[in-house]
Amino acid sequence: MASDSRLQDLRRRVQEDPSSIAFAQLAEEYRRGGQLQEAVDVCRAGLTIHPGYLSARVTLGRALIELQQPEDAQVELERVLKSAAENLAAIRGLAEIHHRRGSLAEALAQYRAALALARNDPDLEQTVSDLAAQLEPVTHEPEEEVSFDQAASELSVQPADVPSPPAQAEPSLPPLFNSSNDAAAGSAPTRPVRIVAALESWLQAIHASRVERHA
Repeated sequence: MASDSRLQDLRRRVQEDPSSIAFAQLAEEYRRGGQLQEAVDVCRAGLTIHPGYLSARVTLGRALIELQQPEDAQVELERVLKSAAENLAAIRGLAEIHHRRGSLAEALAQYRAALALARNDPDLEQTVSDLAAQLEPVTHEPEEEVSFDQAASELSVQPADVPSPPAQAEPSLPPLFNSSNDAAAGSAPTRPVRIVAALESWLQAIHASRVERHA
């Protein structure tokens, strides 16, 4: 908080000359000291005379944020950015407004814009990282599906540098259909069950072969 003597000096200067630009310093000292309403009042009075004084308008916007008046604060900060698109304090103020509202995508965009201007700011880096983690989670690539044609091809090809396993270790693939058994059974209701069992055997054999080959 500013010393009493500094505040008194700034007050005196503004009282003696209401058109003095010292009002901006006085308002910022009020804001830093937690005297938020005083900061707002001084800013608004001074801006009627010096409407283009951007630093005072930023102070006004930041004080309004802390007074829980985000709509009014946004108007002031956006007005600053129309004249100075790279005003870091105004960008951060807008980011904070969106963040407090829960508009995380808008907040992240503003924080990233601020970080582009202040690349070594650890607080900004952490905030951007946290918001990005919430909004842009890492997605995992789906596992590649293997068709029957691909599986048959993989089972029939052995890598050149890998010796073939003994004949007795070769996984045998059961036939998908046993026409003689089907014909002998002559019972249609059991055919789907045998097909499912054959498919499961195929898949198990494919998996065992791929594990063995890549071991």
